[in-house]
This record gives sequence, C-alpha cells and structure tokens, in this order.
Amino acid sequence: MPCLSLSVGATPAHNEDHIAILDSPGMTDLLVLDGGTSVAARDYIDEIDGDVVWFVRRFCAAVEPAIAAGLDQREAVHCAIDTVRAAFQERAAHHDVPVHAWPIAALTWIRITPAAGAHRLQLYCLGDCISLLALADGSVRDLDPYTNPQEAVLQTAIARLRAEGVHDPAERHARLLPLLRKRREEQNMAPRPTVLCLKPDGPFAARRHEAVAPAGAFLLGMTDGFYRVVDSYGLHTQASLAALCAGGNLHNALAQLRRHEAGNDAGQAVKKADDASAVWWRAGA
Repeated sequence: MPCLSLSVGATPAHNEDHIAILDSPGMTDLLVLDGGTSVAARDYIDEIDGDVVWFVRRFCAAVEPAIAAGLDQREAVHCAIDTVRAAFQERAAHHDVPVHAWPIAALTWIRITPAAGAHRLQLYCLGDCISLLALADGSVRDLDPYTNPQEAVLQTAIARLRAEGVHDPAERHARLLPLLRKRREEQNMAPRPTVLCLKPDGPFAARRHEAVAPAGAFLLGMTDGFYRVVDSYGLHTQASLAALCAGGNLHNALAQLRRHEAGNDAGQAVKKADDASAVWWRAGA
C-alpha cells in the first residue's frame, strides 16, 4: 500500500501544517493537521518554531502512544490533547497567555484497515481539511463534505474592506484582527469544540465517517492550503486534482498552486499564500 506525502510552508522557514503516517500491526493511520495561524502578538511557549508548530507536532507525538495502547480515534484524541495541555501549561507557567493565543488546528484522521479484499476507512474530522477517494473508474468521492461557516463571515468582512479601498494585505489583516481574535476565543471556549484545541469543555464535535476503498482506489487527504487550487482559485475540479495527483504526483499540484499565488494578490483570502500539505495512499490488492 504505497503512501506519499508533502508538507510545505508558505514561507521556507515556517510551516504550521503537519502530516503523520503511522503504521502499526493491521492498520495505517494518516493524520492531516492544519494549525490555525496565530492571531496573538507573540509566541509564548516556543519562540523558535512558534506555538502553533509546537502544538501540531506535540499532538502527533502524543497520539502515537495512545494508538499503541489500543484506544479508538475519539479516545486517542482526548488522551493526546490531555498530554499536550499538560505540557503547554508547564511551558506557559510564567506567562499570562490570553485565550486568543491558545493554539488550535484542523485535524483529519483516517484509519485504514483491511476488509474482505478492500480497505475500511474510518474518518475523524475536526475543522476543514479535505479527503477525496478516487476510484479506478475515475470517479471521485468527497469523504467529508464540509463548509466552514466562519468562511462566509470572513469573506463578507474582506469584501467590505475591499469596498472601502483597503487592498494592502498587512492593513487588511490589522483591520480583521479583532474579528479573528474573537473567533479564536470562541473556538477555544466552545462546549463541544469543532476544532482541535487545548481545553475542550466536553467531547470534540468531530464528524465521523466510514468508507470502503476497493483495490486500485487511492486516497488524497489535504489541508485547505493545498485545496486552494480547487475552491479558491478554480484551477481544478476535485476530479482533475485527483487525476493530477494519481500515482502520488503531489508536487505538480503544489507547483501550480505556488505559480498562481505568485501572480496574484491575496484577493478574498486573509493570506496571499498558505501552508500546503497532502498525503496520497493507494489501496493495493
């Protein structure tokens, strides 16, 4: 079962995405994490890589022993976040970290197990990462159709600023910052969080799906930064993106994305370019 991945930051020295491919007896776990870009004035616990990078990497490190202990996806996520929260609190002991500075991330976790000549896919999804299943006949299925409700709010705010003549990305970000910080506080304090966060006040409101991948099918999991070629820029449909990435050819899609971003302003996005990550897995016989 070949598996390939890439994860590239919008700038060479900083990447808040993370891909983990974890193999254990009888199953493979694919984790796609997209850290929410900090809206704080500074980093509090990791001044070198940044708090968000620390968060996504530390979560993946904490989830491995939870998997080894035999926990299911829901249990493993909560166990891992307990570990991460304890580490965060220890590192932040001498800082007054505002709630809007607590790191968050989107997470899609796909567990793959053999099942009667095919493979069973179990998805645990928080936030807006994307998972496509391409079948041998060329059809493509979105395994977790999801629209982020905050995106419409953000697009309305950006459109209002553009109408006011605000086109500079730095000025636009500064004007949007109060909105972004308020939203980050809501995400961190939600009774049933829809994103991965440090201190869930109850179970995560994860979307759970199951699917079957027959022999010859392939899976394409990605962050929304990679998926911009479809939903933001219209360079591809889901089917044409899957066709481009068939055989694990992820770099061509990334190259198209970066060429397009280089020739355009940020448009209706907060950032001109975003971290972009994807993982490709093919179901063998």
